[in-house]
Amino acid sequence: MDVTTDAAAPWLIVGLGNPGPEYAGNRHNVGFMVADLLADRVGGRFKRAGRAQAQVVEGRIGPPGPLNRRVVLAKPMSYMNLSGGPVNALRDFYKVPVGHVVAVHDELDIDYGMLRLKLGGGDNGHNGLKSMTKAFGAEYHRVRFGIGRPPGRMPVADFVLKDFSSAERKELDYFVDRAADAVECLVIEGLERAQSTYNS
Repeated sequence: MDVTTDAAAPWLIVGLGNPGPEYAGNRHNVGFMVADLLADRVGGRFKRAGRAQAQVVEGRIGPPGPLNRRVVLAKPMSYMNLSGGPVNALRDFYKVPVGHVVAVHDELDIDYGMLRLKLGGGDNGHNGLKSMTKAFGAEYHRVRFGIGRPPGRMPVADFVLKDFSSAERKELDYFVDRAADAVECLVIEGLERAQSTYNS
């Protein structure tokens, strides 16, 4: 049974990206970058998750007491457009309600480095979200990390699979850090507080 109000249920925080070193610095992999930083913060290292095609870190975030949350950080090791299968397998294994799933992903329609947090909605052409929604419905949280639109007539597929530019990389660490803060705020204090603090 999917009870989104079950406060004791763990949160599944999914950084979306493509596996492999050739994709590591791509705009499409910013979800992986945020997940890696959150793993550092909880003091864990990603490892293969049993039969699921994903890497996970289990940990806790938040102050001691009732606001302390059990979290599973995940990076699907399928390619982006197949993310839903591994995420759903993890959701089943850890008994995570859909309302406790957070997808961290790149977003073309938001300026570089800006954030938007929301619950549910469409996929806006994002193949990772499309796959997740097909697997278990749309009512999960999204932390949308703006990467802006491609310059000139560059195809979207080429743009998202290119590394951040040298100018963008100067601020990338700051923006990834802020996105990780937003995820923590969402999980600990709720969507409304996180939106009012981090939506830009």
